[in-house]
Amino acid sequence: MSTRRFALAALAMSAVLTLAGCQKGEPAKPAFKGIELTGAEYARTLNLTDQDGRARSLADFKGKVLVVFFGYTQCPDVCPTTMMEVAEVKKSLGADGDKLQGIFVTIDPERDTAALLKPYLASFDPSFVGLHGSVEQTQAAAKEFKVFFAKVPGKTPETYTMDHTAASFIFDTEG
Repeated sequence: MSTRRFALAALAMSAVLTLAGCQKGEPAKPAFKGIELTGAEYARTLNLTDQDGRARSLADFKGKVLVVFFGYTQCPDVCPTTMMEVAEVKKSLGADGDKLQGIFVTIDPERDTAALLKPYLASFDPSFVGLHGSVEQTQAAAKEFKVFFAKVPGKTPETYTMDHTAASFIFDTEG
């Protein structure tokens, strides 16, 4: 085969492959990226206070799909990104969005008061619930969910950050 014919054949094959890649077909279904916790012996209880001062547990949200995330309001990256993603998912569900409940559990009880949690979460979605407790209650909740968190000192005692697990826990309507 001459060089010219080879070049034409390669060009034709390239065009066919390009056109094949542009064809509209069934969109790929999103793959599940997580760990199935059904029947797990952890992440079963959560007893903290919400941003309105009410004692809350997972049972309070029965009948809704829950997205539980442990974070803190001064987090510069993963926390606001995750809460925005949950808000976008809820919005994309239209009328069914009311069946989804975002729950933010603070890992920074020293700074994240109810007064701070309320506007922070409302900036993502006014229905989101923020849970907080004492240092001991926060540690117990994190332990129940196998969530790691630790204070990272800053330049001053007030400017610390938190290292933490960046996972969301999703519960079906039955809990």
